[in-house]
Amino acid sequence: MGFFKKIFSKSRPVPSEGGIFFNEMKSILGFDPIELNHYKRAFTHRSSNKQDEKGNPINYERLEFLGDAMLGSVIAAHLFNQVPTGDEGYLTKMRSKIVSREHLNELGRDLNLIKWVESKVSAQHFGENIHGNLFEAFVGAIYLDRGFPFCEKFIHDKVIVPYVDIAKLEGKVISYKSLVIEWCQKQKKSFHYEVYEDNGVEGQKHFGVKLKIDGQIVGKARATSKKKAEEKASQRAYFAFQEKINKK
Repeated sequence: MGFFKKIFSKSRPVPSEGGIFFNEMKSILGFDPIELNHYKRAFTHRSSNKQDEKGNPINYERLEFLGDAMLGSVIAAHLFNQVPTGDEGYLTKMRSKIVSREHLNELGRDLNLIKWVESKVSAQHFGENIHGNLFEAFVGAIYLDRGFPFCEKFIHDKVIVPYVDIAKLEGKVISYKSLVIEWCQKQKKSFHYEVYEDNGVEGQKHFGVKLKIDGQIVGKARATSKKKAEEKASQRAYFAFQEKINKK
């Protein structure tokens, strides 16, 4: 009798053990979670300094890696089946648009995953990418908990159905910097990103960027990282030269 009891206790979730957390996870997932510890790990920030019995860190960062792989494979299979005429370059570019950091952040915010984060750091100090990181970790937790079929179902229901419009994605720009650089190279124009620290009055460290094309400043921006500032400056330059850049 004890043997069968052990089997059945592992084969179905026990809501009383998770309480509100179990019900919330079930609501987000669309199916019952079984091992809640996987999901709790997906919301554990490294600042919590948790460790398992072997001294290994317990946080969501390794789950991010796993979730990223699951997202990439499911999205790749979807595009492969939906766009039979797409070559490797097209499929790679479309997948990048779907799993872009901006889009993952949007998905994480829509599900309000940050609500469950366990951290010793105040939420106001989290960067914007915390939302996308949590979403990837959550997908990784689903894979560990229920395997690939349930992981695929979640990605299909929560990502592909509501967000993946291939026609719209074809026209979506994921990197203005890449577009501007490619255009400059084709037109044999010189370009230079001049980066400098710009702390301003906010107290938080910022970076300023001036983008020069053929020696002329065509875009300026500031942001909390060099990469973001360069992208913003490139976006402004893109709109200034849009007709020329898009000209075939």
